[in-house]
Amino acid sequence: MDTYGWLSLLPPLIAIGLAIKTRQVYFSLGAGIWLGWTILSNWNPLLGAANMLESIVRVFEDPGNTQVILFSAMVGSLIALTQRSGGIDGFVDYILHKKWITGKKSAGLLAWILGVIIFIESSIKILIVGSISRPLYDKLGISREKLAYIADSTSAPVCMLIPLNAWGAFTIGLLTTQGIPNATKVLIQSIPLNFYSIVAVIMVFIFIFVPFDFRKMRLAEKRVREEGKILPDNATPMMDENLTGIKPIEGVKKLARNMIIPIVVMSLFMPFALLITGVRNLSASTGVSLGFSEALREAGLLGVIAQGSGATAVFWSVTLAIAVAGVMYRAQKMISGKEIFELVLKGAGGMISLALLMMLAFSLGATCRELGTGAFVAQGLSGSLPAALVPLIVFLSAAFIAFSTGTSFGTFALMIPLAVPLALNLDVSLPLVVSGVLGGGVFGDHCSPISDTTIVASMASACDHIDHVSTQIPYALLSAGIASVFYIIAGLLTT
Repeated sequence: MDTYGWLSLLPPLIAIGLAIKTRQVYFSLGAGIWLGWTILSNWNPLLGAANMLESIVRVFEDPGNTQVILFSAMVGSLIALTQRSGGIDGFVDYILHKKWITGKKSAGLLAWILGVIIFIESSIKILIVGSISRPLYDKLGISREKLAYIADSTSAPVCMLIPLNAWGAFTIGLLTTQGIPNATKVLIQSIPLNFYSIVAVIMVFIFIFVPFDFRKMRLAEKRVREEGKILPDNATPMMDENLTGIKPIEGVKKLARNMIIPIVVMSLFMPFALLITGVRNLSASTGVSLGFSEALREAGLLGVIAQGSGATAVFWSVTLAIAVAGVMYRAQKMISGKEIFELVLKGAGGMISLALLMMLAFSLGATCRELGTGAFVAQGLSGSLPAALVPLIVFLSAAFIAFSTGTSFGTFALMIPLAVPLALNLDVSLPLVVSGVLGGGVFGDHCSPISDTTIVASMASACDHIDHVSTQIPYALLSAGIASVFYIIAGLLTT
């Protein structure tokens, strides 16, 4: 693939740097996209601007992108419905009445447990953690930034440590294409060596109970504690406050099940939807109409999941949850059909800022692919490397690619074809090198403000996106530093 060398790094790095510096994330992403297409247009700024607009429109040519944007908007519809039904208030009252949650530590532990036990899909996991925990955190005086950190740092890492999902299936597929006959075994062996993911999840648990936070998170917690402000004055939350401020219907009993049932339906249907789309796509690729049992015999469980569409499965799951919520509330005669429809529209409208951010982030990712940003960084690994340092270098390279492009899956696709031959030629532990790719991709994804999972975490927590990124980075860097030490030690011990 042709690349533009170091110039290919400028658009993502400038977009990310501007966003963190100015807090104007939409302008910053637009600037990065424009610069990228100006480079691609032989430095013609007007042609670059025209191509930038075309790039944004082409985001919707990818059904996966469209589904991600749609399901993110529809989460707003689900929140609007549960808010209006009194389900959210009922859930908070029930939890506090039962004394299951008695303070900040137990609230943090609840979010951590939810993040660990739900491993089927990262976006669904974040949405559930945010939906259940946000009203509790607001009531107990915990910052939205802290919730976004917990939700984000128990999403992709857990999906990689319990890879019975699209993450694991995708990795196995990449390893298989490299001629690894025991790809599943290699992935399983890489799990205890995925130092970043392990450390990140443990760090969340530790910081729930240890009275220490890095500076920006400490200031956020102090703001809530002393001023009672769950968001800073200049914040632009990824969820419209008019949405989270919808009042429950007066005179109607607030029932926790009006929130719990739709969320449970959404989470339980997700794996089924993933398998359904997997069977459908497997049938399309083989040209033979397969039943569920036939597909399992031919490709195995992970093989079917690998063929599934995560974006479609999440989209179906959220749609079903909205339908279940609407039927429940009509059956209880608390909300008319007309008001349900109005709430669905109002909820989706409350997510317009998120949809715009997603659209720009996807466009910047496409621009980086045109420039060959990831390929340029990955090619830097092709030189002669000390065998003992290969795991560390692979980890850091994957982290930089994921940070620059905002995609861990794209990073895996770029790095696995380079890392596998590198490990085999230099006689370095293959599971260790694979873990470096996976852990580095997750780390870079965590730190990147253009990552879709980072954006979803900001949305689910109704947090300012740049506040989430800037408060999470120190924790991610600490985890990465510890992981780097482990990679150096492991590299020295296995070579």
